[in-house]
Amino acid sequence: MSGSIYGNIFSVATWGESHGRGIGVVIDGCPAGLILDEQYIQKYLNRRRPGQSKFATPRKERDQVQILSGVFEGLTTGTPISLVVFNEDQRSGDYSNIMNSYRPGHADYCYDQKYGFRDYRGGGRASGRETIGRVAAGAVASAILHELGIEVRAYTKAIGPISIDMAKSDISKAHFSPLFMPDPEASVKAEEFLSRQMDEHNSAGGIIECIVTGMPAGIGDPVFNKLDAALARAVMSIGAVKGVEIGDGFASATLTGAENNDPFRYDESKRLYKLSNHAGGILGGISDGSEIILRAAIKPTPSILKPQLTVNKSKENIEIQVEGRHDPVVVPRAVVVVESMIAITLVDQLFLGMTSQLGKIKAFYSMNAQNSVGQPQPDKSQA
Repeated sequence: MSGSIYGNIFSVATWGESHGRGIGVVIDGCPAGLILDEQYIQKYLNRRRPGQSKFATPRKERDQVQILSGVFEGLTTGTPISLVVFNEDQRSGDYSNIMNSYRPGHADYCYDQKYGFRDYRGGGRASGRETIGRVAAGAVASAILHELGIEVRAYTKAIGPISIDMAKSDISKAHFSPLFMPDPEASVKAEEFLSRQMDEHNSAGGIIECIVTGMPAGIGDPVFNKLDAALARAVMSIGAVKGVEIGDGFASATLTGAENNDPFRYDESKRLYKLSNHAGGILGGISDGSEIILRAAIKPTPSILKPQLTVNKSKENIEIQVEGRHDPVVVPRAVVVVESMIAITLVDQLFLGMTSQLGKIKAFYSMNAQNSVGQPQPDKSQA
């Protein structure tokens, strides 16, 4: 299977299946000297861990990360970083009834058409547990961004028809909500909405919003490797995501040019700023120095307890009822996944941007030359 590697200079390769021995990731291109340990990575993995509320799958997994390589005495060595999380609570028997059937909303049929074979236990590589590797790599990327003064913060903007009111929201307190919503009132309404869906053996989707602060201007390329294109590709690669927008996104189609343009100004210190940010921090595929704003649409969980119409490999029309333990909504656990894919992409784009100007290259190697070993000098005392 190709397509499990993402990135150019800072690249990640995830591996493993939902019901295999474990899930992991290999990160290449991380510079040496970054402070990193398992506890730091674990904080990110804990945010996507199952079983933390009634709105998440009851599958019991500690998702305990182990660093296998690339870190020595608390610092990255510049060599590939290998991380692993071993699976502990698989119930493969829960999926025996779909061995030869195709679940609506899942990739079962598509896998069979592509490979002629599929791991039906929990979806294999199509399972949400694949995102463990992304989140572990995202933790490393976030540590690099922190060193550069860049912060990536995502939260739940909407669950089903319930949206937050930004005037009543405090992003720093989103973690107090079981749905990771920064608006307490909206969170209560969304919890009630989800409880009704669960009573009806149904599921729901939602919207995740992410804001990046501290991003310098000039990152990204103007043609195929646009920064917004790279971010969209990264976030769209998450299994449950069905749409991505930057800034005003689809709403910009309803605006006029005068309404959509962001006027530029200089402040008293001659620092450039914008009077608005409809563009979401990216113009012409290149960062403009303002906040990057991205939203991702997350589909309802396809695994529901309602009987559904489908077909099987014998080309029979059947009815199926999906068994097993599933999230009634994946949005809260996907928040850190979206955050991680954005962090990974930004680090890769920042590293690529280091070679965009000759002056930057000369400045780097000129500084490096000052620390180089000089040529041996003749001993004048023996002349």
